[in-house]
Amino acid sequence: MREGNKVCSFGPESPYVDLAAEVFRLLADATRIRIILALREGERSVNELAEAVGKSPTTVSQHLAKLRWGRVVATRQDGTRVFYSLRDEHVRELVAQAVFQAEHALEETPAHHRAGVSMRPGQDAPASCPASTGDDTPEEKA
Repeated sequence: MREGNKVCSFGPESPYVDLAAEVFRLLADATRIRIILALREGERSVNELAEAVGKSPTTVSQHLAKLRWGRVVATRQDGTRVFYSLRDEHVRELVAQAVFQAEHALEETPAHHRAGVSMRPGQDAPASCPASTGDDTPEEKA
């Protein structure tokens, strides 16, 4: 079965519900969401992430520590530098869906619903995140 066709079959009694709530709490921070969006393209160092999200390296490091604790990001050391990447595709999709939902709140016809709008080079909507081109303004995406 392809990843995009999987259906959640967990019920309200699932032992994963409490952990899922922890994931939402972990992601309930704009800087962490920006870090995840920045990591969609591949691994990055703390300094690269700090520049991408407009925060200090110290602030980004603190957020990355929480994301590591929550098993959202993985690390790879190369000499004295540490590179971060997303552990799997699920958080990428979760954040993409949250951004899609936010787009619904601001636009009558969100960009990810417009015919022929590609949200990511080489991919058609709605499989990817609207912010994947690096711009967050809907009028620039249309």
